[in-house]
This record gives sequence, C-alpha cells and structure tokens, in this order.
Amino acid sequence: MTVELTTTISQMYRSLGDRSAFDAHLHPELTIWESDAGQLLHGLADLHALRDRRAAEAAGPAPLTVAPEQLHADAWGDTGLVRYVLRARHGGDRPDTCFRVTDVLRREGAGWRIVHHHAEAVR
Repeated sequence: MTVELTTTISQMYRSLGDRSAFDAHLHPELTIWESDAGQLLHGLADLHALRDRRAAEAAGPAPLTVAPEQLHADAWGDTGLVRYVLRARHGGDRPDTCFRVTDVLRREGAGWRIVHHHAEAVR
C-alpha cells in the first residue's frame, strides 16, 4: 500500500504543467500550508490563486525539473501519509530549490487523493 502512495506522489509531479492532470490527485476541499502563503489555504480555488500569484511574480526561467526525493510513506486503512523532499533543479549555476513536504492522503475508490498538503521551503 505504501508503494501506491509514493507512486501517487511521483505521478502527480510528473504531470506538473498540466493543471487538470495535477489537480486530479488533489481533493477539491484540501487544505494547504505553503511557505509563501500567509494563511491556511482551503480548496482548489485558493490553490489556483496562489499559483496565479506565483506566476505573476516569477523571475527567471522555470525549473528544468521538479521531482520528489527521499519519499517515506505510511498507511492506515484508507488514510496515508507521505513525507518527502521536493527538489526543483535549475539550469546553469542557479542552485536547486528544495521543500520539505508532508501530504495526507485518503483512498477514494481505486486511488488516493491528497486532503492536506504542507510544504516548507528549505534554505
């Protein structure tokens, strides 16, 4: 079961750039803590607003890759927890950007969806 959880996270980040494919891994009413959000976000509408703000404020090219590393998962029935480092690799001499992430997932049908996402920038 833990392989299903880590596969869900890996598949989600492989779909980065395709908002609807990425969001298919998220529960519509998820809660989100992000380093650059001043408050707890509720639902996909709040996430879309955060993404749009980030895009408007973006300086420089997008990362070459964004992928989870050091995944550790646990499951208890229909509840799962995945902790990992999310690494954004940039070109040239620009350093990688890393985040410590904890995702809480719930089994829905044959798959898993994130119901809470917590990401903290690592300096």
